[in-house]
Amino acid sequence: MGIRNPQVGEKVVYAKDKHSPSPGERAQDVTASAKGDGYTYIVEKYWIVKAVLDDGQLVLKTRRGKEHIISPDHPSLRVASIWEKLFLGGRFPSLD
Repeated sequence: MGIRNPQVGEKVVYAKDKHSPSPGERAQDVTASAKGDGYTYIVEKYWIVKAVLDDGQLVLKTRRGKEHIISPDHPSLRVASIWEKLFLGGRFPSLD
């Protein structure tokens, strides 16, 4: 997917791959491990673009204040939909 012309303050969704013995409520595409000792799944993370670096990489901020540097054309990254911005707006961090 990726993002075209990313802007500071833009709300984005990152589909993060996870693995654990018990997936949470927001887990999607849950698959049991081959040995049956856990699950692989995806959790959507709601982040905001904090900065666009000179090389085009994005600095993304999480709700807890962590930062990730990710390419704007990463397949797990997309712009948040209008629905997500309206109804899930509280899940996105602010730039403050």
